[in-house]
Amino acid sequence: MKKLGFLLIVVILGTTVSIAQDRGGQRNFDPEEMAKRQTENLKEALDLNKDQEKTVYELNLKTGKEMAKMREEAGGDREAMRDKFMEMREKQNKEMKKILTDSQWTKYEKYLEERRNRRRGS
Repeated sequence: MKKLGFLLIVVILGTTVSIAQDRGGQRNFDPEEMAKRQTENLKEALDLNKDQEKTVYELNLKTGKEMAKMREEAGGDREAMRDKFMEMREKQNKEMKKILTDSQWTKYEKYLEERRNRRRGS
Protein backbone atom coordinates (compact mmCIF):
# COMPACT_ATOMS: atom_id res chain seq x y z
CA MET A 1 0.00 0.00 0.00
CA LYS A 2 2.88 2.36 0.81
CA LYS A 3 4.42 1.60 -2.57
CA LEU A 4 1.15 2.42 -4.32
CA GLY A 5 0.88 5.71 -2.42
CA PHE A 6 4.44 6.61 -3.39
CA LEU A 7 3.70 5.81 -7.04
CA LEU A 8 0.62 8.02 -6.96
CA ILE A 9 2.65 10.89 -5.61
CA VAL A 10 5.34 10.47 -8.24
CA VAL A 11 2.75 10.32 -11.02
CA ILE A 12 0.92 13.42 -9.86
CA LEU A 13 4.13 15.35 -9.37
CA GLY A 14 5.41 14.32 -12.79
CA THR A 15 2.12 15.16 -14.42
CA THR A 16 2.02 18.58 -12.80
CA VAL A 17 5.54 19.39 -13.92
CA SER A 18 5.01 18.17 -17.48
CA ILE A 19 1.72 20.03 -17.90
CA ALA A 20 3.26 23.25 -16.68
CA GLN A 21 6.21 23.28 -19.07
CA ASP A 22 6.00 25.46 -22.13
CA ARG A 23 7.94 25.14 -25.39
CA GLY A 24 10.91 27.24 -24.35
CA GLY A 25 11.62 25.13 -21.30
CA GLN A 26 10.31 27.87 -19.06
CA ARG A 27 7.63 26.87 -16.64
CA ASN A 28 4.36 28.68 -16.39
CA PHE A 29 2.60 27.54 -13.24
CA ASP A 30 -0.83 29.10 -13.00
CA PRO A 31 -2.50 27.31 -10.08
CA GLU A 32 -6.01 28.29 -11.17
CA GLU A 33 -5.59 27.04 -14.74
CA MET A 34 -3.97 23.84 -13.56
CA ALA A 35 -6.73 23.25 -10.99
CA LYS A 36 -9.40 23.78 -13.67
CA ARG A 37 -7.68 21.38 -16.08
CA GLN A 38 -7.04 18.73 -13.45
CA THR A 39 -10.58 18.95 -12.11
CA GLU A 40 -12.14 18.73 -15.58
CA ASN A 41 -10.06 15.64 -16.36
CA LEU A 42 -11.06 14.01 -13.09
CA LYS A 43 -14.70 14.99 -13.52
CA GLU A 44 -14.82 13.06 -16.79
CA ALA A 45 -12.70 10.12 -15.64
CA LEU A 46 -14.46 9.62 -12.30
CA ASP A 47 -17.97 10.90 -12.99
CA LEU A 48 -17.82 13.42 -10.16
CA ASN A 49 -21.04 14.98 -8.93
CA LYS A 50 -21.28 18.79 -8.54
CA ASP A 51 -20.30 18.78 -4.86
CA GLN A 52 -17.32 16.52 -5.50
CA GLU A 53 -16.27 18.62 -8.49
CA LYS A 54 -16.27 21.77 -6.37
CA THR A 55 -14.36 20.12 -3.53
CA VAL A 56 -11.80 18.54 -5.89
CA TYR A 57 -11.28 21.92 -7.59
CA GLU A 58 -10.70 23.61 -4.22
CA LEU A 59 -8.24 20.89 -3.23
CA ASN A 60 -6.39 21.15 -6.55
CA LEU A 61 -6.26 24.94 -6.29
CA LYS A 62 -4.99 24.87 -2.70
CA THR A 63 -2.31 22.34 -3.60
CA GLY A 64 -1.34 24.29 -6.73
CA LYS A 65 -0.92 27.51 -4.78
CA GLU A 66 1.19 25.76 -2.15
CA MET A 67 3.37 24.23 -4.85
CA ALA A 68 3.80 27.59 -6.60
CA LYS A 69 4.93 29.12 -3.32
CA MET A 70 7.41 26.28 -2.77
CA ARG A 71 8.80 26.70 -6.30
CA GLU A 72 9.49 30.35 -5.62
CA GLU A 73 11.14 29.60 -2.30
CA ALA A 74 13.28 26.80 -3.77
CA GLY A 75 14.42 28.91 -6.72
CA GLY A 76 14.09 26.01 -9.16
CA ASP A 77 16.12 23.56 -7.06
CA ARG A 78 14.34 20.30 -7.89
CA GLU A 79 16.02 18.35 -5.12
CA ALA A 80 14.86 20.87 -2.53
CA MET A 81 11.28 20.63 -3.81
CA ARG A 82 11.02 16.89 -4.31
CA ASP A 83 10.48 15.83 -0.69
CA LYS A 84 8.14 18.72 0.03
CA PHE A 85 6.09 17.97 -3.08
CA MET A 86 5.85 14.31 -2.15
CA GLU A 87 4.58 15.19 1.31
CA MET A 88 2.06 17.58 -0.20
CA ARG A 89 0.83 14.95 -2.65
CA GLU A 90 0.40 12.45 0.17
CA LYS A 91 -1.80 14.93 1.99
CA GLN A 92 -3.69 15.68 -1.21
CA ASN A 93 -4.33 11.99 -1.84
CA LYS A 94 -5.61 11.50 1.71
CA GLU A 95 -8.05 14.35 1.14
CA MET A 96 -8.98 13.01 -2.32
CA LYS A 97 -9.77 9.61 -0.81
CA LYS A 98 -12.20 11.32 1.60
CA ILE A 99 -13.96 13.06 -1.29
CA LEU A 100 -14.32 10.05 -3.60
CA THR A 101 -16.44 6.96 -3.22
CA ASP A 102 -14.65 3.61 -3.07
CA SER A 103 -15.38 2.88 -6.73
CA GLN A 104 -14.24 6.37 -7.75
CA TRP A 105 -11.03 5.91 -5.75
CA THR A 106 -10.35 2.67 -7.62
CA LYS A 107 -10.93 4.49 -10.92
CA TYR A 108 -8.66 7.30 -9.73
CA GLU A 109 -5.84 4.88 -9.01
CA LYS A 110 -6.25 3.33 -12.47
CA TYR A 111 -6.40 6.81 -14.03
CA LEU A 112 -3.09 7.74 -12.42
CA GLU A 113 -1.52 4.46 -13.48
CA GLU A 114 -2.62 4.97 -17.10
CA ARG A 115 -1.22 8.51 -17.10
CA ARG A 116 2.06 7.23 -15.73
CA ASN A 117 2.21 4.54 -18.40
CA ARG A 118 1.50 7.09 -21.16
CA ARG A 119 4.30 9.29 -19.90
CA ARG A 120 6.71 6.39 -20.00
CA GLY A 121 5.71 5.64 -23.57
CA SER A 122 6.34 9.16 -24.83
